[in-house]
Amino acid sequence: MYFFLVNLAVVDILCTSTILPELLVGMVASKTISYGGCMAQLFCFTWSMGAELLLFSAMAYDRYVAICRPLHYGALMGPRVCTLLAGVVWTVSLINTSVNTSLLLRLPFCRSNVVEHFFCEIPPLLKLSCAPTQLNETMAFTADIFLAVGNFSVITLSYCCIVASILRVRSAVGKRRAFSTCSSHLLVVTLYYSTIIYTYIRPASSYSLDKDKLVSVIYTSVAPSLNPLIYSLRNVEVKAALRRLLSCC
Repeated sequence: MYFFLVNLAVVDILCTSTILPELLVGMVASKTISYGGCMAQLFCFTWSMGAELLLFSAMAYDRYVAICRPLHYGALMGPRVCTLLAGVVWTVSLINTSVNTSLLLRLPFCRSNVVEHFFCEIPPLLKLSCAPTQLNETMAFTADIFLAVGNFSVITLSYCCIVASILRVRSAVGKRRAFSTCSSHLLVVTLYYSTIIYTYIRPASSYSLDKDKLVSVIYTSVAPSLNPLIYSLRNVEVKAALRRLLSCC
């Protein structure tokens, strides 16, 4: 699990370092971004987003093996398997962002040079194109069905098996310990997937500036910032330090 947490940390750093610096510059100085900078931001953000969605599935499988097949965990989730899963996560997400960014590069943007968003994302950029965007919308929709809905289904199936296995545990302490092992991952998955599915599984024509800006803040800034805190609260030493801090206040 800790191997995947390291990968998750790298993904969150990639996401926040792609979005937040440019956002802060826009708040205190110029609110402009070059065409190349916009495409680079889109590429890196889409890469981090796809990697995070796939990584959640790998982490869910890790939890499934740890709880449902604990005696086989060392064989099923050894270093080679974990490295292979991480390689698949980064490679598939890289292919996804390369395809979607390439399709956007072929579009002419002649309606306006104002992106109605705080960063370069597929839905607001498609609204600026004066050429048909059906292919772009289809590819983005297909990618989201695979990355979001498909992975969410895998996670749901894993947790159904996990819950069924936990309910067979007779000890109340054992049940509580098993549920605490999965609670942090389940909270992060729910927060991230709900916002991603809302944003991407719909036509670009239904894009709403005010609502989608708020939703985008959650999966670009709030979720990556909360991930270390949510997973750290599973650590006994972190909990003790937090109690000491709150008692001093």
